Amino acid sequence: ICLIKTGRRLMPTVLQSVTGEIPVSLIEKMDAISARLDRSRNWILQQAISAWVNQEEEYHRMTLQALEEVENGETVSHAEIVSWMERLP
Repeated sequence: ICLIKTGRRLMPTVLQSVTGEIPVSLIEKMDAISARLDRSRNWILQQAISAWVNQEEEYHRMTLQALEEVENGETVSHAEIVSWMERLP
């Protein structure tokens, strides 16, 4: 168990190791950032994976919202899009 800062609070978090292959060129870039920020590889990886997971969750949420809007008939016709585009500067 480790304490991870979430906002202003430290939350106990269970950690698990994972193994994966990463191209050497990417590791070299990660190590350079790690040195510049004076942070561990582990911290860099946690930040990167967390950002990716958040991005994917937001993408999924937006996809579900868009599908719901289509089901509710909240769409824009092709003609409306063309008309709008023709008015752009």
